[in-house]
Amino acid sequence: MRTAITNARVFDGERVLDADTVVIDGGVITSVGAVAPPGSEIVDARGGTLLPGLFDAHVHTSEEALALALRFGVTTELEMQGTHTKPNRRHITSNDGVADVRSAGFAITPPGGHPSELFPEDFRPGGGRRPVGEIVHPFSTTPEQAAGFIPRLVETGSDYIKFMIDDGSVEGHPGLPVLDRATVTAGVAEAHRHGMLTVAHALTAEATRMAIDAGIDGLVHLFMDQPHTDELVDLIAASGAFVVPCVVLNASMMGITGDTLADDARVSSRLDAAWNETLRSSFNRYPQGRLDDVLRSVGALHRAGVDLLVGTDASMPLPFLGGVAHGASVHQELQYLVQAGLSPADALAAATSAPARRFSLDDRGRITEGKRADLLLVDGDPTTTISDTLNTRDTWRRGTRLGPA
Repeated sequence: MRTAITNARVFDGERVLDADTVVIDGGVITSVGAVAPPGSEIVDARGGTLLPGLFDAHVHTSEEALALALRFGVTTELEMQGTHTKPNRRHITSNDGVADVRSAGFAITPPGGHPSELFPEDFRPGGGRRPVGEIVHPFSTTPEQAAGFIPRLVETGSDYIKFMIDDGSVEGHPGLPVLDRATVTAGVAEAHRHGMLTVAHALTAEATRMAIDAGIDGLVHLFMDQPHTDELVDLIAASGAFVVPCVVLNASMMGITGDTLADDARVSSRLDAAWNETLRSSFNRYPQGRLDDVLRSVGALHRAGVDLLVGTDASMPLPFLGGVAHGASVHQELQYLVQAGLSPADALAAATSAPARRFSLDDRGRITEGKRADLLLVDGDPTTTISDTLNTRDTWRRGTRLGPA
């Protein structure tokens, strides 16, 4: 069925267009700005803004979480550790009731390294579909081991390669085993030889420098152990690396709960009891941190021309992983980016066109002919009032209309 969305303010992923009609057919966008073809189903978007479907560029997810994300207009999640590698997501790719997903598989880290310290010794994750394909656990302590795992991660369906560079100091576990500089450098070089994008978990300035020096393509956290310096910002900018600040996660690490977000009826109405409890909790592992420092770092990176991507680090509905929730926290991250100095349009690009471009998902992230019809229609104008992204009126995933949440 051909659908014409008319009378919309259209934000194409980079800017507001001088067009008010978008036509979708067969799961793709077939025209932007043309007259609605005869026989189209008409969706009158008067008073609303049409956006590309949103990204969350840092999650740990499940089918239930992917469904929750989609209720908030998030049509693609990028998993930074988990089981949704290529063989294990075939049933998701064609399921328009959940967000789409890409995955790093499991990250390169030493035995006993991060994230083992986050979980109780008797913790056993439950539920979920049993993986179909092989899941590689690339525990590495030497350059040879890290490089040796890269072909296996590629063969078993990782979409990009992640490195954990974390000594536990921010998580309240100083002295964790951590990858050294030579091991990260060798692993990144081997990944690049295989044509793979590389990303790093780095919560300290020192870990950030190590990742950048190794040639990493993206940082999927922002350092939170100190204020930024011009030297560090310039180093990141000169490298061409992108940054997923995950401000909502840093706030949670500092003990700041998601209460303010959860108090918004547009959020609470879409969360069950477990996710509401999780959002109202926090990690609370680095209470000495300063959120103002993080926001100033985000602003400095933006002014330096660094690509910023929206991510949350949402994972499971457990209070000790709290302060964030799938889908919902993307909207709070957008608000944090604006608070840090980005324009609303720049923040929206960080959740649409920028992650699509940096992760080479060229079929989405923009409203233009030939792209996937992953779309979000909201009441109001988030290009001037960023919180209007929560005013969900309609969502489409591959052209399938889901309606209001």
